[in-house]
Amino acid sequence: MKNFWELVERGFTVLSLMLYTGGILTVVISGGYSEGETDDLASDNALIKQIFLLIYFITFLLLLSHWERLVYIITKEKYILLLTVFIIASIIWSYSPSRTITRSVAILGTNLFGLYLAIRYTLKQQIILLVWTFATIIFLSLLFAVILPKYGIMGGFHAGALRGIYNHKNVLGKMMVMSTSVFWLQAISSNKNRLLMYFGFGWSIILLLLAKSSSALVNLPVVISIFFALRTWRWRYEVMIPTLVAIIMLIFGFVIWFNEYSDLIFSTLGKDSTLTGRTSLWLLVWDMIWKKPWLGYGYGAFWWGFQSASAEIWYASGWNPPNSHNGFLDLWLSVGILGLSIFLISFLKTLYKCFILLRYSKTYEEFWPLVFLVYLLLSNLTETALMLQNDIFTVLYVAIAYSVISIHYKDKQTA
Repeated sequence: MKNFWELVERGFTVLSLMLYTGGILTVVISGGYSEGETDDLASDNALIKQIFLLIYFITFLLLLSHWERLVYIITKEKYILLLTVFIIASIIWSYSPSRTITRSVAILGTNLFGLYLAIRYTLKQQIILLVWTFATIIFLSLLFAVILPKYGIMGGFHAGALRGIYNHKNVLGKMMVMSTSVFWLQAISSNKNRLLMYFGFGWSIILLLLAKSSSALVNLPVVISIFFALRTWRWRYEVMIPTLVAIIMLIFGFVIWFNEYSDLIFSTLGKDSTLTGRTSLWLLVWDMIWKKPWLGYGYGAFWWGFQSASAEIWYASGWNPPNSHNGFLDLWLSVGILGLSIFLISFLKTLYKCFILLRYSKTYEEFWPLVFLVYLLLSNLTETALMLQNDIFTVLYVAIAYSVISIHYKDKQTA
């Protein structure tokens, strides 16, 4: 019976992780709408909210059974808790208090799920759960593309691009970069089912290519290169230091080369040097940030139509962006420089602990936290995926931040 309930719990975790990636629900409820199509129908998000409320409730109940470890970990990592409290407090000065209340509940539930992952599962177990999650995503995305092309393949502006179980090709691209990393790490870390892991790795790349997401195509080789660069961190100091210096010099050389040939590179990818209008958008966003630099407009209260503060940007830009296409700018808009600073302190603290963990460990799963943190940074340069409610990036960031502490707690218990 115990094994049965453990299987049910893991099934709940995998299903929840898939939903946190944004899979299935949004594209199905929208009726398969694609950007640029004339039959744009406003989708009813009530069902999505109810499903996530159920996930929050189940997560809370599961956390209660680990209350002792929960108390210890929360007291050792205060910045995520502080940021969550700050987000909730932004109801007081929010441009739209009702939206901030709704999204504050959602970010609290999202953070709880990340905390649950850290407390309930080891890093190795988390990677295995992600393998199952992305394997399910790959299978369903191919199924949608073949059997339900209205949903699985984009129409409108991006006609022909694969989007799988997501509402946009770029989302599938982001997920497949992460999927590639997870399958690769699992393949090299274990002799068991290695062929299957490489099979998942290959299909992740195929789906990424079919998605035709430029940012994902750029991020994938960068993420893989970061993994090989991180391997030097475990070398002896007399070898590691000159190697890292050489890597840094290569990075600076690449930046100089990129600046010189950026127009050619962007045109090859089907883009322009403004990153499809992002640079001009960021200038308008900066203007709005400096109107409320310290506290922001309230969590989730800026981008919600012509009745919100985003109307000024929409009128000035001539198009209706759903966000800043930069996670750091959007977090600044939401909770000001104070909220952004809390996150950056948390991030740098987590980054430092992950480097220490990698340095003094011997297995491959300790690479995952740093690979993900690098990808989190890359993703938020041209897209928004930073401390968002009901979002896989938030879940995994919180899980990693607390997992490092959870490892210390387990070592303390066994000492």
